[in-house]
Amino acid sequence: MHHRLSPKVHRFSYRLFYLWLDLDELDTLSERLTLFKRNRRSLFSFFDADHILKSAADTKSNVLQVIQEAGVDTSAIHKVRLLTFPRVLGYIFNPVCFYYCFDADEQPVCAVAEVTNTFHEQKPYVLTAQEGDRFRLITPKHFYVSPFFNLELNFDFKLRLPQDNLEIHVDDRHGDERVILTSLIGKRRELTDGALLLCTFKYPLLTLRVIFLIHWHALRLWMKGLRVYRKADKPELQIGVYRPHRSISPVKP
Repeated sequence: MHHRLSPKVHRFSYRLFYLWLDLDELDTLSERLTLFKRNRRSLFSFFDADHILKSAADTKSNVLQVIQEAGVDTSAIHKVRLLTFPRVLGYIFNPVCFYYCFDADEQPVCAVAEVTNTFHEQKPYVLTAQEGDRFRLITPKHFYVSPFFNLELNFDFKLRLPQDNLEIHVDDRHGDERVILTSLIGKRRELTDGALLLCTFKYPLLTLRVIFLIHWHALRLWMKGLRVYRKADKPELQIGVYRPHRSISPVKP
């Protein structure tokens, strides 16, 4: 669900699915499942190169580097699980995916929200503060996501630990005022070829549909008369970005 409150109200809600993956089990899943492969084309696939690249070839090592650079002691992290869209027939667009890190006793250590914009830039936000069974972080956005908001908003992440049910909220704030509300809720089911085949028909061409709907709603917002902010404006605020677009500094973080 996405609910824009300002400067014009705009709301939509869609059904979709994510994969909940243990990054240590990707090869095992690739061998067990016919419709899911790692780093190989299939109906559904996971490519390590689709996520933030540091010095390693695998996603787990790279995300641990990101976490360590954020000042988190990674020595206690045993498991990293990822909530993500898969590639569908080789195509991927992943607006945001979420890593959850656990110690050897399955206690949560931290989480990472990996945000991707339509320029294919990526930016990670590391969450360490916990409020009960969820991670919480309010932080400057400093990332070009929507052309209809400036770069000086804050992200407000509220990530409940996934169990049988999923509940994630990511809001945009201007000071104390919430200007966009987004939520992701769902129920967990076993990852099997049968479940993937069902998703093929229930959510056809998922990632292509997502990118189409992003542009469709952008057109509707433009027709409502919202101000457009250019990508090249204020490059100094677009910081900590991976795969930077030519419109901003090409220097990697």
